[in-house]
Amino acid sequence: MATDVAADPATDVATAGARSTQRRTVLGTCHHDCPDSCGWVVTVEDRPKGGSSGPTAVRMRGNPEHPYSRGELCPKVNRFLDRVYSPERILRPLVQRGAKGRGDFAPASWDDALALVADRLGEIVDRHGGEAVLPWWSAGTQGLIQQSSLDRRFFAKLGASRLTGSLCGAVAGAGTASTNGSGRAADPTDVRFARLVLLWGTNTRLTNRHLWPFVEEARANGATIVVIDPLRTMTAESADWFVQPLPGTDVALMLGMMHVLVRDDLIDHDYIERHTVGFDRLAGMVQEWSPERAAHVCGLATDEVERLGCAYGTTTPAFIRTLIGAEHQEHGAMFFRTLACLPALTGAWRRRGGGLARSVGAWAEANIDESVFDGPPSAPPTARRAVNMNHLGRALTDPTMDPRVMALFVWNGNPLVSVPNAELTRRGLARDDLFTVASEQFMTDTARYADVIFPAATQIEQTDVVASWGHLYLGWNEAAIPPLGEAVPNTELWRRLARAMGFTEPELFEDDESLLRSALRDVDVGALRQRGFVRLSLPEDLRPYAEGGFPTATGRAELYSDGLAAQGHDPLPAFRWPGEGVGGEAGLNERYPLVLMTPKNHTRFLNTSYSHLPKHGPAEGGPFAELDPADAAARGIADGDTVRVWNERGSLALTARVSARLRPGVVAVPFGWWSSQHGDHGTANSLTNDTLTDWGGGVAYGSTRVEVERLRAEPT
Repeated sequence: MATDVAADPATDVATAGARSTQRRTVLGTCHHDCPDSCGWVVTVEDRPKGGSSGPTAVRMRGNPEHPYSRGELCPKVNRFLDRVYSPERILRPLVQRGAKGRGDFAPASWDDALALVADRLGEIVDRHGGEAVLPWWSAGTQGLIQQSSLDRRFFAKLGASRLTGSLCGAVAGAGTASTNGSGRAADPTDVRFARLVLLWGTNTRLTNRHLWPFVEEARANGATIVVIDPLRTMTAESADWFVQPLPGTDVALMLGMMHVLVRDDLIDHDYIERHTVGFDRLAGMVQEWSPERAAHVCGLATDEVERLGCAYGTTTPAFIRTLIGAEHQEHGAMFFRTLACLPALTGAWRRRGGGLARSVGAWAEANIDESVFDGPPSAPPTARRAVNMNHLGRALTDPTMDPRVMALFVWNGNPLVSVPNAELTRRGLARDDLFTVASEQFMTDTARYADVIFPAATQIEQTDVVASWGHLYLGWNEAAIPPLGEAVPNTELWRRLARAMGFTEPELFEDDESLLRSALRDVDVGALRQRGFVRLSLPEDLRPYAEGGFPTATGRAELYSDGLAAQGHDPLPAFRWPGEGVGGEAGLNERYPLVLMTPKNHTRFLNTSYSHLPKHGPAEGGPFAELDPADAAARGIADGDTVRVWNERGSLALTARVSARLRPGVVAVPFGWWSSQHGDHGTANSLTNDTLTDWGGGVAYGSTRVEVERLRAEPT
């Protein structure tokens, strides 16, 4: 569905009485941590507004020429200008003057703020060494240079600790690569050619909304749409068939499907013989996974497992679409490793509209070389201390670390809301001896604990290129207006900090256009800038494994993996109960009998962005705890009651919602609300588990157990 799009020419004149205003349109690309990376058009008038003394953005709409987003923007980005011109924006440097966490700051000049940071940073490095400095950044801005570029060189020069791991994505990639040798997968838009579509663990209509028209195109051509999810989402409501396994049991369902495929000879013997390794071992193992056994584990009917396996083995092409939600289990990598075996068994890769689609980020290598952003030759050795980003709280509170983290830099993220075990992070940020620097647009939960805050530009105030992880187009983002107030893009912040530190290496001061051109390979930058997008240099008919060619050690899809065995993992796809083998929530079932899910239920904010803005967060109604009627009745809880959700990490007071969307034994607390919106200064991640996943460096948010009790009844 296309929204109303600005039809202004490149330059026109709007007349209001006797006054004429120059007007122009500027092409850009959404930078948010979302697979859709939509194209947009910003209309600019040459008149000041808010903190700007120059041109003003007066309108933003979707770019109707964009081949994927097709002129539609989501509800949050449709109001992006509210964010840009919000009176709450931070538009000049701030220095903490009160107790950390209270948000008591005094304005400062750039020179003074930079001098303060340079002095403290120099002192810390001199006294404790470079590894006492920790950079923490995420995907709040997904641009090629504004997410992470010059910062790599700056922190390498300091010899700082390295940030490793991933909040999202790395586990899915590692799990897929353990079967296929690479994270590369099918073009998601090829779903339109499928006859069977399995949307597995992904709420497409909410979190990948621009793919949904391609799914509907497949259905219009006769495809059956199946949603497999422990939560009855809005996508599940739109499916032809909904399968609802218990959380963390998906691998058992996959093994039950494989049992049916092998038992009923619904496999592609030629493809298996030519392009896989380990089939006999896999076939022997899945004999133990009868549909009855899989159904019992998953809490499903036996005939549903039978039906799903038969449908997948007899329908061609069969397309599996997943994203990152399922990786947030203790055995998240095994989910993707096992899922990747299914198309290899049926030869689904042979046909367009078949195979497995998840992130397409790995395909960006065709035209992007991010290694150009690595540290300068004068930097200390790269084998510096590594800190997993999911263990920020542990890193900040561990007195045995040598050296201890004494300085923290945060940009492109709000870790106090987005990282698990948040109360541990809060305790770390409150340390008097920790020097924290943030680059931010708003006073987030994390920024309130900073010693210095630098004002960050928004996407329409900076130039960048966005490589999508949901489609195969690069997007150009032209700065539509100068940054408001004294805000700067991240790249400019690193240049200013390098200068304040007295560094002189030219590569620390490279300009934005040079950075972009150095990272882009075989791209007509002029055409990209003019059109706003170009397709990656890939075939239109992208079937990566139609003729095998798996980039594994064997050159085949590894149904049995010697590499996993050497790392101490199961060499075959294997199901383990949540809490078994990784050390997360094992043994807590009696004390905390409910599995906690922290889904993205909202349409007007993304992750931790927008929830604080008046036309976004309040429209979603506020945070809540959702329970199945059986669990609510067992605890004397009615819809609208105030309840306490707790475990040993934290406690939240929330309004209860009783619905049939969940299975018994599960409670859902939507993720993304700030502590100020919870009312008790916690967040959903105050409760979540920070155990790392089986492999891939991710974190097991979804393997969290809690209990719920009623605090007070709804007034009558």
